[in-house]
Amino acid sequence: MHRSFRFSRLRIRGAALLAIGFHFVPLEGIAEEPGRLEIERKVTHGYATNNGVRIHYARLGEGPLVVMIHGFPDFWLTWRHQMEALAIDYEVVAVDQRGYNLSDRPEGEENYDVSLLVADVAAVIRERKRERAIIIGHDWGGMVAWTFAMSEPEMTEKLVILNLPHPRGLRRELANNSVQQRNSAYARHFQEDGAHTKLTPENLAAWVTDPAARARYVEAFGRSDFEAMLNYYRRNYPREPYTEDTSPLVKVQCPVLMIHGLKDTALGQAALNGNWQYVEQDMTLVTLPNAGHFVQQDAPEMVTRSIRSWLTR
Repeated sequence: MHRSFRFSRLRIRGAALLAIGFHFVPLEGIAEEPGRLEIERKVTHGYATNNGVRIHYARLGEGPLVVMIHGFPDFWLTWRHQMEALAIDYEVVAVDQRGYNLSDRPEGEENYDVSLLVADVAAVIRERKRERAIIIGHDWGGMVAWTFAMSEPEMTEKLVILNLPHPRGLRRELANNSVQQRNSAYARHFQEDGAHTKLTPENLAAWVTDPAARARYVEAFGRSDFEAMLNYYRRNYPREPYTEDTSPLVKVQCPVLMIHGLKDTALGQAALNGNWQYVEQDMTLVTLPNAGHFVQQDAPEMVTRSIRSWLTR
């Protein structure tokens, strides 16, 4: 993204990808809190369970199911601009990924393997009594969404990806592109032991430009587990020496919409090249030159219009 975090001596650009002082705030308490955003007054809340891990979600609207998956550092509220517009025609469910906000925070790096994150999404779909859904993901949510579509094609109606090139494209650039290697320095720092101790709710929320929303982010991150957040990187992000993915290619079987803010300084544009070859059906790419990594908040109207028009065309 085009903003920067500063944590101690660690300078982190973008996002990709402590239980200390943690306290659980019941949904009933949240519902009565002053200062809520309008979307918070409209949604209902629920949980799905995957092998004992509870995944919280916020829900709005009726119709075909849309599941929205956030990235780092974020939570379900990141989709506030898109939820209301999509809820006119769809049942929109925005999840808190495990480790974040009101979802469970299992200990151990192994509990954040992407296969388990995919299973969390499947549990949400089943909890909503559906067989399939339109999957929308940003950043780490995009990684989960790509993987979900490849591993659960029968449950994936359509796929929308925001600022996360196909995993093979990212691996290719990490292996061959020195610019992407430099841009991924933050991920290497996140993979180090103790990196989570440099994080606070306030500096994790510093990228949020809306003061009212930022206050909600600080609260949500206060309920989150910073070590769990970084376990996404430790378990799933490529480590040096970087190599290309040579495993058998499994193509995405459904139509794909990709939206990418070109001012993203963590996930470079080069990784978008050739993404069409990983998709069996049509792939639409929308690039926004003046938006950064958090494209759904940097250009909310354009992102919302693009998703709605693509889904209903």
